[in-house]
Amino acid sequence: MNIDVYTGGCLCGRIRYRATGNPMTPSHCHCELCRKSSGAPMVSWASFLARDFSFLQGIPARFDSSPIAFRQFCRDCGTQLTFQFHRSPDSIDVTLGSLDNPGAIRPVDHIWTKRQISWLQLSDGLPRFAESRPES
Repeated sequence: MNIDVYTGGCLCGRIRYRATGNPMTPSHCHCELCRKSSGAPMVSWASFLARDFSFLQGIPARFDSSPIAFRQFCRDCGTQLTFQFHRSPDSIDVTLGSLDNPGAIRPVDHIWTKRQISWLQLSDGLPRFAESRPES
């Protein structure tokens, strides 16, 4: 059985990580916290089981971006790497842009589109959710 392996890291190369297994719910997030933390109109994420994720090199800085979650980033170059809800310690979200091969995981939807920037026009045909996607 083949296990998918994804590697990535920050812009300056001080932080490296590895995630294995099937990425869960890859999404484009339009929430204000993602926009502010990245400086971009949206951030693309994929979730992995926390047990299948590890930092291989370097120790990221941690920022509690809200009362419900924290983000990890490189303290040297500022690259945002992960997001994790306090209530969900068993999963971790990884920024697709920090992957060595960011095209390896294709997002399946857009979330928090009620916070989408007005000039951003989406034409990819993916499902859109005003807030988080409905729990399945």
